[in-house]
Amino acid sequence: MTPLLILTNCPDEASANTIALALVEEGLAACVNLLARVQSIYRWQGAIESSSEIPLLIKSTAATYPALEKRLLELHPYELPEIIALPITHALPAYLNWLAEHTVQ
Repeated sequence: MTPLLILTNCPDEASANTIALALVEEGLAACVNLLARVQSIYRWQGAIESSSEIPLLIKSTAATYPALEKRLLELHPYELPEIIALPITHALPAYLNWLAEHTVQ
């Protein structure tokens, strides 16, 4: 089992909650943290944009990632959402066991 930390940002609490709940209920993530609002500055379609967003930290596995990405794209309101998956190289073994038990393999 290869554990992953997946990052994305949502425009509001409603979409963040919808995504987090769906991913956990469907077994695509063991846990999703909704963080405090951040201000993002980025280039989009030739212009510099600034918007307030809710970051999500999604804990899942590499085996589950393809289905998670597909579902995230279905649920996400952005045309091109940020979806970044980082491998978890070190973690408490008991936590990793819990993560594996609570995601679809």
